[in-house]
Amino acid sequence: MIIGISIKLVCAVLAGSIAVVAGFWPYIRDIYRHKTKPHAYTWLIWTITQGTVFVGLLLGNGGWATWAMALGVSINIIVLTLSLRYGTRNITRGDSIILIAALLAIVVWWQLRNPLLALIMVSLIDIMGYIPSFRKTYKEPWSETALSWAIFTITNTLTIFALSEYNFMTMAYLVSITTANLTLLLICLIRRRVISDPG
Repeated sequence: MIIGISIKLVCAVLAGSIAVVAGFWPYIRDIYRHKTKPHAYTWLIWTITQGTVFVGLLLGNGGWATWAMALGVSINIIVLTLSLRYGTRNITRGDSIILIAALLAIVVWWQLRNPLLALIMVSLIDIMGYIPSFRKTYKEPWSETALSWAIFTITNTLTIFALSEYNFMTMAYLVSITTANLTLLLICLIRRRVISDPG
């Protein structure tokens, strides 16, 4: 038991540390260098959903993973703020429809009394948040920091290992965003083979 707790603590600490140092720091640095242009709609949706998931993990005995998620939410707020000034201007009507739909879904989600339905809904909402960035990255694959998305995939995996209890309630959301992060990374890398770095 003690060894198990120690391993989970190590996973949580590694997830948080690697996410900040190797994931978000290069991402934020590249925003200031005007290389990375985050999509504000994506980061707004994620800030709301992940903030609520943090509360859910806190109430659902998510263990050390809860505090790794809290750190992620804090950094999401920073990226959201930066995206308002330095983010992409490649925003389509479809992106706006996704944002409106996601925000409406968030309102419905908050009213749900069924934890399972709420969890499924928040996972779907968060995936909706990726769609504007998927589209933007497909067209502008150099507008994202590929290394950061690779790190986010790794740290989300470590966060899963840090969970105190493994069940659908604690794992579904983390597995969905890990898969989505990997998808964004692959879009970025594959499209860079087709589109040259604009410099």
